[in-house]
Amino acid sequence: MLDVAPTELLLVAVVALVVIGPKDLPRAMRFVGQWIARARGVARHFRSGLDEMVRQAELEEMEKKWAADNERIMREHPPQPALIDHASDAEMVPLGGPPSEALPAPDGPELIEDAVPVDGSPSPAPAQPDMFGTDRPAGATKPVGHDPLP
Repeated sequence: MLDVAPTELLLVAVVALVVIGPKDLPRAMRFVGQWIARARGVARHFRSGLDEMVRQAELEEMEKKWAADNERIMREHPPQPALIDHASDAEMVPLGGPPSEALPAPDGPELIEDAVPVDGSPSPAPAQPDMFGTDRPAGATKPVGHDPLP
């Protein structure tokens, strides 16, 4: 900014000492120091105002970019039709309207006991917990050599 060499500062100090005098020099230096502090404060305030304006401009630019990206994404991936509750919490119908054949809601859980696999093979026996808490199919024997109790 200001290129002041040490020799130039020494010359100014000697001239100030001669012109102002040694008696009033401390008061004059204090006065100059106060003015320099005020000038620095004004420059700092001005710089922070400019920085704030730049930050606001960048923020607005980013908001515009995000809005454009959001609009592009919404065009590429439109929202799916939501389900609307027409009757109760148990019966949900899509926006297209009620289905042509509505299935009745089951009264309770349905138990299928003797289910047979589609290929016709017999179903495995249900697992039963043994005394160690492990599940083993019904009729299975204990592994040999792993019986801790005789």
